[in-house]
Amino acid sequence: VLVRGESGTGKELIARCLHEASSRSQGPFVPLDCAALPEHLLESELFGHEKGAFTGATSSSMGLLQTASKGTLFLDEIGNLPLHLQAKLLRVLQERQYRRLGGRELAEVDARFISATNCNLEEMLRQGTFREDLFYRLHVVTIHLPPLRERRCDISGLAQSFLKECPDSERKGVSAISSAGMLVMENY
Repeated sequence: VLVRGESGTGKELIARCLHEASSRSQGPFVPLDCAALPEHLLESELFGHEKGAFTGATSSSMGLLQTASKGTLFLDEIGNLPLHLQAKLLRVLQERQYRRLGGRELAEVDARFISATNCNLEEMLRQGTFREDLFYRLHVVTIHLPPLRERRCDISGLAQSFLKECPDSERKGVSAISSAGMLVMENY
């Protein structure tokens, strides 16, 4: 599943809902922000590594592919994944196997993959910065999540939900949102 939308639209929330409604809901939901880690750490984080695989690898580490076993691996900001890791991820999706960094043995992958992006992947395909074969593997089912400004009818429900979740100590005496206050938020 590929979830598309601007930053802040709730792509990870949709991914969590998909996980919780699936037959894998008893397994882990494992998020990885592909934009948050440097390239050399991203590969180790995803695939894991063996002791001595690189400078500083003083012990073996299982990667998120293994951590997500029987659950869901959520690859957030997949458009930021470097090309060489795109090739490795494609192989994982096709073969359902991977090898840890510095390892020789193949390990099986048993996870659902959900990815998300705010990037224009079609433009990235034209520019050669995103692999076409990976794109077609990732967007078997695509969910477009419009920004809140395009779904103003959701504002009231979200505001009420946030107010309920807010601890009494932070509410400062606010127990409800007036219709005038709601109108201001919807018009903003």
